[in-house]
Amino acid sequence: MTELPAIIAYQGVPGAYSHLSCRKAHPELQAQACNTFADAMFMVDSGKARLAMIPLENSTAGRVEEIYRLMPKTKLHIVGEHFEPVNHCLLAPKGTAIESIVTVASHPQALAQCDGHINELGIQPIASLDTAGAASELSKNQTPGHAAIASSLAAELYDLEVIRENFQDKSGNTTRFMILARDSHMPTLDKNIRYMTSIMFTVRNMPAALYKALGGFSTNSVNMLKLESYMASDTMTATSFHLDVEGHPEQKAMRYALQELDFFAKDVRIMGTYPWHPFRSEDDHIIE
Repeated sequence: MTELPAIIAYQGVPGAYSHLSCRKAHPELQAQACNTFADAMFMVDSGKARLAMIPLENSTAGRVEEIYRLMPKTKLHIVGEHFEPVNHCLLAPKGTAIESIVTVASHPQALAQCDGHINELGIQPIASLDTAGAASELSKNQTPGHAAIASSLAAELYDLEVIRENFQDKSGNTTRFMILARDSHMPTLDKNIRYMTSIMFTVRNMPAALYKALGGFSTNSVNMLKLESYMASDTMTATSFHLDVEGHPEQKAMRYALQELDFFAKDVRIMGTYPWHPFRSEDDHIIE
């Protein structure tokens, strides 16, 4: 097999939280910025990148709707997950005093998450397309009194000073990413490792189909961690589901549960099985 390029693709501009996640999860790979999620996923699908780092959900903003529409159209596999705590930093040109800051630019969501501290300092918020983009623009046009809210990585890349870390009003805001690969990487079952399995399926057209499809997980004591519904077609006639469960397909309980799912559902596709991320065990964090 031809060795794929040592590249991990992400959507956004350098310094984005997706870029930071690439560095933390796979520092051995070169992070490649892409304009869209589809572009990042296509890089993997076409063999131009080994992996893609794609956000699936955020503890504050909820799910990334576009990903659920894109995944059924690809043949990519989930080979891992990564949880990235969002640490918004107030950035400004080096030597700037916090008292001199008049305006601050960032993505509207980041501005909302820092609204209390922005108001406390009497700063005027300005909406930007993204956090790292606001930092990039600030580095090019260092208008006196202007700042940006972005990651510490953005400060490093664009030679800006971190005026204040943890600028968000509430801590705990976290984004869950899935790591995608072109080929399946089903791990060998190890009884000492906890696993996650992600599944996509469509229910059959019968009464209580979803209840019956999921019943096998309950009767076999398989822990279901996430269930998301989305429309799989433009006709809005078929509802599909994304399901995350704790377990490995080779475990006895999972085998029985998957057999029952196959009976009551159609188009069942195991997107991937991967190790349980340590973040899930920290004070029982679970993004629902």
